[in-house]
Amino acid sequence: MAEWLYEAGIGEARAALVEDGAIVEVRIERDDEGPLVGAIVSARLVESGKVMLDVPGQPLAAIAALPSPISLGTRLIVEITRMALRERGRDKPARVRLATEGSSPVAGPDLRARIAATEFPVVDLRPTDPDRLEEAGWSEVIDHVRAGYWPFAGGALWVDTTPAMTLIDIDGEGDALALAKAGAAAAAHVIRCCDVGGSIGIDFPSLRTRAERLAVDALIDEILPQPFERTATNGFGLLQIIRRRERPSLIEQVRFDAVATDAALLLRQAERAAGTGVLRLTVRPAVADHIAAHPAWTHMLQTRTGRPVELIADAAIKGSGHAQ
Repeated sequence: MAEWLYEAGIGEARAALVEDGAIVEVRIERDDEGPLVGAIVSARLVESGKVMLDVPGQPLAAIAALPSPISLGTRLIVEITRMALRERGRDKPARVRLATEGSSPVAGPDLRARIAATEFPVVDLRPTDPDRLEEAGWSEVIDHVRAGYWPFAGGALWVDTTPAMTLIDIDGEGDALALAKAGAAAAAHVIRCCDVGGSIGIDFPSLRTRAERLAVDALIDEILPQPFERTATNGFGLLQIIRRRERPSLIEQVRFDAVATDAALLLRQAERAAGTGVLRLTVRPAVADHIAAHPAWTHMLQTRTGRPVELIADAAIKGSGHAQ
């Protein structure tokens, strides 16, 4: 039976849905991603269609369907319907709507609460436990997301996210229908695993007949969990899928914030570092600066490990650095 493995990490909560020893879904939630979906917050209308949220940093959010007339500066109570998103070259503000009359500010359900509301049991992991996330393939998933390369038997996917859509290209040799079917299964896995929402395009190898294209469409319907909408695979091999998009996908979180990704990986490694005495975190300067800007993380690491922590910036270090 599938189960959720959950870690309340430092700076990042993480969860993986594991079935038969393999990861089928990954979710992460970072401390500084802004208010969560479902949160009720106070805000102030600062321009037409935009409010300033009363949360740390006072970010702007998009709001629509306001009753008129409402003057600038009016205080409102709003509900977060989509979190702020980071995209290549730009960031998208959160989306909000007017909260139900009489609502009071409240935090939205966090990652732990959301996975607990699913049909699968949740196992809470501790740093002193066996590393079941790693055993299931956590690092491999993060590596695939970073590279945008997901191999499968007989071929591979190249995955890239643009402001317009997430594009999945199926690459390989041999029989086109067999490759398309294997690629469809792999693409559905990536979409589910990384919680990809919004517009998604899958580029299949050219298929000669309508019957072959229909067979690929049926396979997507069978493997990819609802809800979603899709087009039929056209004669050029392109199929488009639309899924609800409420929060950043794993691809956006990992690829578009490499510094935060490396900081989380290093802190996870540090929690499990063996030894006594000073715990030294050696990392490239940008990641060191990011960790230093969150002193609560270092304090939590010291509390959890019982060791004093020293942060060392080294320009020669690549990736997430090391802890020892």
